[in-house]
Amino acid sequence: MSRVCEICGKSPITGNNVSHANNRTKRVWLPNLQRVRILHDGKVARMRVCTKCIKAGRVVKAPRVPATP
Repeated sequence: MSRVCEICGKSPITGNNVSHANNRTKRVWLPNLQRVRILHDGKVARMRVCTKCIKAGRVVKAPRVPATP
């Protein structure tokens, strides 16, 4: 399962941790992905979406359907 936003394509980026002594070690910054139920082409689908897309309103969350007994 990839760590990529299915709306904007945001993915992990790499760089270095830099200590006070200027030692460099590799590190990764991961996007804040959430698994949400959204309306996609009139159907309910689950997608991995970054929080920036959710806040910006680029996705429409699917309404909750109460369980029928």
